[in-house]
Amino acid sequence: MRNITVEQLGAHEAMRLKEIRLRALKDSPDAFYYTYEVESEYSPERWLESVKNQDRAWFVATQDGTDVGLVGGRIEDNGDGHLFSMWIAPEARGRKLASLLVDVVIDWTRERGATRLNLWAVDDNTAARALYRGKGFLPTGQTALMRDVLPESEYFLSFLFRTATLADLPAIVALIADDAIAADRTGSYGEAHLHAFEAIEADPNNELVVAEIDGRVVGTAQLTYIPGVSRNGATRLLVEAVRIAQDLRGHGLGRRLMEWCHAKGRDRGCALVQLTSDKAREDAHRFYRALGYAQSHEGFKLPLD
Repeated sequence: MRNITVEQLGAHEAMRLKEIRLRALKDSPDAFYYTYEVESEYSPERWLESVKNQDRAWFVATQDGTDVGLVGGRIEDNGDGHLFSMWIAPEARGRKLASLLVDVVIDWTRERGATRLNLWAVDDNTAARALYRGKGFLPTGQTALMRDVLPESEYFLSFLFRTATLADLPAIVALIADDAIAADRTGSYGEAHLHAFEAIEADPNNELVVAEIDGRVVGTAQLTYIPGVSRNGATRLLVEAVRIAQDLRGHGLGRRLMEWCHAKGRDRGCALVQLTSDKAREDAHRFYRALGYAQSHEGFKLPLD
């Protein structure tokens, strides 16, 4: 990474953007929606508008004074970030430049208050998909045909949700216990919860996740990936212990948490997601039905102590 710099293009660098963008389109025509033939006909005013747009940024990686990488970021009308037009010159590949440029767009998006960063990747581009997955991007399940020919899929990175750490555990227990139904059976934070967290952390098929806003843990869920022989060997995602802080309920955070959990299951190859909910939780039942869940089975539980 020696002699590598990354900089945001300024409003006076429209022709610099044009030069590196057209080089990218010539080098990797199947990686982009628009073609060299289309963009080479853009007017100077169009290139200028692209670098002057306050909701858009272009970042260039330079090696020894030569531009060798490009990526764009923009803020959509809904407030989400969008990463696009990633390209690394052939002579600079294999030096983690793409990873560096993704990090720059992530930081730029966060600074603008977005809670999510989206992108599309061509399905055949296994290197790009591996890079994005390594950064924590998850598949949304949305697919398309770029230029009606190349299959591509949408991915997203959430800035609200993450895997829980030990430091989160007291807040997680408090969220689960802040409930008339679960309070008695959850108890106060203690050694039993610590042992349970250690067991979850050691099990690759279990994951405790949290929602965090401004440093505060405001939601949680436990995910269990269950391999099975039934359904032709399908893996199921089980979602349990879903909680959102009471002062944030009704604002869409629970829906976003569940959509993120679904994406985690999709990323693990799960064929379906299932959950149980106490019969007394009528509000929760309406919430899950609104997400598309069907109350297709009767659940049974038997205490073993």
